[in-house]
Amino acid sequence: QVQLVESGGGLVQAGGSLRLSCAASGRAFNMYAMGWFRQAPGKEREFVAAISWSGVSTSYVDSVKGRFTVSRDNAKNSVYLEMSSLKPEDTAVYYCAAVFAGGSMHYSPSRPNQYDYWGQGTQVTVSS
Repeated sequence: QVQLVESGGGLVQAGGSLRLSCAASGRAFNMYAMGWFRQAPGKEREFVAAISWSGVSTSYVDSVKGRFTVSRDNAKNSVYLEMSSLKPEDTAVYYCAAVFAGGSMHYSPSRPNQYDYWGQGTQVTVSS
């Protein structure tokens, strides 16, 4: 069982930056691939970024490439999403998610149904 708690959301002007954190509790965090998703009002949950348990592999949705960076610190049981050059269309509730990856050091899935554990979300609002 893994419990996830996101933090770091808030209100920021367009062009600004935020750093989201996701703290995990439970066993063997370093065996879990981690993902970030977001959901805007009236829209489906959207993949944002993912990172393998090893940190070797990362993936991003095209709309955030070059602006967002996902990273993790297995010693701190945490995963991060650095967001820069924020746009109003980035406004959403951001969720982190976890899935047991076993021995696959490159596994970094992008579909919500591939993840087993979810946090409660943190609101990010970008004003124009």
